[in-house]
Amino acid sequence: MKVLLPGVLALLVVQSGYCFPQVTDTASLVITSTEPAKDGVEPIDSEKEVKPVVPKIYEMNINTNVSNRYAKTQIASKVKNLDKSANEAEFSVVTPERAFISGFVMEIDGKSYKAYVQEKEEAKKTYDEAVASGRAAGHVEASARDSNRFTVSVNIEPQSKAVFYLQYEELLQRQNGKYEVVINIHPGQPVKNMNVEVKIDESRPLKFVETPALRSGNEISTKENENLLPNANINRVNETSAIVTFKPDIEKQKEYAKELGTDKDGGLAGQFIVQYEVERDPSGGEVLVDGGHFVHFFAPSEVKPLPKMVIFVLDTSGSMSGTRIDQLKQAMNRILSELHENDVFSIIDFNDNAKVWNVDKVAVQHETASEYQPFWYRNEDESKQVFKNRTQQPIPSPYAANKANVEKGKQVVGKLHADGSTNIMDALKTALTIINKNHEEGKRNQPIIVFLTDGEATSGETNNDKIISSITELNNGKTPLFSLSFGDGADRSFLQKISLKNNGFARHIYEGADASLQLEDFYKGISSPLLSDVKFKYVDKVKEVTRTRYPILFHGGEIVVAGQIDPGFAPRPIEAMGFEGPVTLTPPTEVKTPPGSLERLWAYLTLKQILERRDAAENKTDLTKQALDIALKYSFVSDVSSLVVVKPNETSKAVETEDASKQRQGFGPGGHYQTLSLSAGGLRAPARPLYRGSPVSGYSGAGFAMGPMAPMPAIATFDRSLVKHSRLPMNRFAEDDFQEEAFYISTPLNIHPTTELPSIYNPNIPIDTLKSNLTWLGPLLKENGTITLPWGTYKSGVGEILNIRPECPKSVLGLPGSCTLLQQCDYYYSLTDVQTYKEHFCDFDGYAGVCCPKGRRID
Repeated sequence: MKVLLPGVLALLVVQSGYCFPQVTDTASLVITSTEPAKDGVEPIDSEKEVKPVVPKIYEMNINTNVSNRYAKTQIASKVKNLDKSANEAEFSVVTPERAFISGFVMEIDGKSYKAYVQEKEEAKKTYDEAVASGRAAGHVEASARDSNRFTVSVNIEPQSKAVFYLQYEELLQRQNGKYEVVINIHPGQPVKNMNVEVKIDESRPLKFVETPALRSGNEISTKENENLLPNANINRVNETSAIVTFKPDIEKQKEYAKELGTDKDGGLAGQFIVQYEVERDPSGGEVLVDGGHFVHFFAPSEVKPLPKMVIFVLDTSGSMSGTRIDQLKQAMNRILSELHENDVFSIIDFNDNAKVWNVDKVAVQHETASEYQPFWYRNEDESKQVFKNRTQQPIPSPYAANKANVEKGKQVVGKLHADGSTNIMDALKTALTIINKNHEEGKRNQPIIVFLTDGEATSGETNNDKIISSITELNNGKTPLFSLSFGDGADRSFLQKISLKNNGFARHIYEGADASLQLEDFYKGISSPLLSDVKFKYVDKVKEVTRTRYPILFHGGEIVVAGQIDPGFAPRPIEAMGFEGPVTLTPPTEVKTPPGSLERLWAYLTLKQILERRDAAENKTDLTKQALDIALKYSFVSDVSSLVVVKPNETSKAVETEDASKQRQGFGPGGHYQTLSLSAGGLRAPARPLYRGSPVSGYSGAGFAMGPMAPMPAIATFDRSLVKHSRLPMNRFAEDDFQEEAFYISTPLNIHPTTELPSIYNPNIPIDTLKSNLTWLGPLLKENGTITLPWGTYKSGVGEILNIRPECPKSVLGLPGSCTLLQQCDYYYSLTDVQTYKEHFCDFDGYAGVCCPKGRRID
């Protein structure tokens, strides 16, 4: 019998590693057993209902040690199987995106099973050999939303105990003037002995140590609930050290659960946070030396912010319609209010073409395109002549961020509407044209590009490699490009690569009620540049140094440089561009000895930066070898290394990974999974279902996600003989959209979780009807019945019914499916734009198909 082990592992945006192995990004975990797998299972009396007894977590200890901003965390979860029979319990752990797991140990029946690190392919071989020899094995590829989840199963004998130890580490990132240790606690049950301890030991005096109210971890909150104040004990040991303890009893855990909106019987489910800051050197930062390593922390406190030039490049293609465009507008209105008076800004929105707004006139002044395209979404005044005038008009220069222009900028944002395809190349080229022109004119505002999209390039240049090379070449001033991927449709790999190539970084905005707050929170971190072109020069006595040149430093942030040194090392001045021109900042001549070792901090930072360069590189061979050498030496589990653990398990099981941002489906006691989980700091809620209600067939985001209820709006279908028409956006079926001209089914659907949805789609759809139903398909679907895509031309099969059903891995519901014609899949309304169609496109016998969920094909 298997029980999903309820427990809690805590997670931080800061992590630590002791002398165990470690995990990153899409890291792997291999589990093998010393015992052979059994062929059979225990007989079960079918006359009796078997109710598994959930293993009891009788103690949970979370200990974090922070030394020199480097945090090491160990989580110990002690459980007991109270059942009369053995249970296979699953230990599920979610780690943060930037953390390396550095140790995993299980204690079963008094024996310890310790993990070790192998090169990824060797670890996979270990797994394969274990399976072939009949030993139990599990292999996990960890990958999740801003975090990674892996799951380990273990057999616990009746009335026996097990202890799980997890260790991970991370260099804390300073943001908005403070460091945060975020521990997510989700035991799934009240825990009698819950102990959280965070020890901080820094080289400089602590400016403050605080524990704000507990957070749900599901979304950003704008207000603090006093009932969620943790009442943690903060012991200031001395001016550089502090110990924070949090020990809520069972009753307090239930109170917190109630305030957080969760089931009190499920125990505390939220985030415990410790925030702190250290006193700063006013100019050159702080240099620490320990044996053969040094680290330089640089965050000057007496530097005047640079005036900036912000180019907002905003995706307004069809897939941004509905809630996304509304949330973008909300965020932009607040962001514009945060601009400083000495800043300048431009607004570019793009779909098929890029459009540059004249903020003063609150109108589009310049539009990029080689010829007029009469898309149906154009307003009546957008005639060919108006369009021609726009293409011939000069691109307006950025506008001063005075009060009048900011208000007009908000009017521009209010006029944005979403439709059409996605021309990324034109949009970014236009932004760089504005920046290069201002650079030639001698204007000194620090340029920044804020680029937001929810899809991938579907018009203009659609080859990602060509877009990256062209934009990187055009960006000769190396303007930082910050990319924001909105929702699951965005090509996050492409955005990460183009940002890394252009001195920026990419962030993901998760769909949810707090999306606009996520956008604001991101902008807050880059709103005040202090220095540009920051250069650290270490001439001699230094080797194996991490990155020494940074394009920009923002207020509230920090640059960290580390390396190996020889005797006689002395820090050198830092050169940069400041408010009044070139500046030189000299660190203190006194080199301090840190309270802890610096070697693992250096190794962590070195590996992270190599992996980032590897992500952006065309040829990854040399960087992969460099990363692997460090990962194996310091037992870090990463993209290039895996964790292997031998365990006692009589059942052969390959553990599958899952997205840590999504709710797990299944039922334990009380109708919910009981999980032992470690959740990443800053974890957001999963995207809401398209319509609230009980899941249909276990899926709560398929459009029809409802249980028995009164007559209600139904999702627009396209057989006109059955339903009235609807003006609902093709890519948005949220509850807020069912307003004007929504249609109703006259008889309420009495749907239960196992009920198959009734099919109301007609496979014999003529071409014109298919174009009408899928507006994005028009430019692709020709009158001769073919569909033209960037990689080839295919038969559409309109009017045909094909009986072949090749398998395909990812359907429009994210599940395995079969390749069918568009009109033969009754989920084809989910294909809201070209980007979505390309994701689920499949080719069979020269026909353009779509990967349709099994059982949802129309014959």
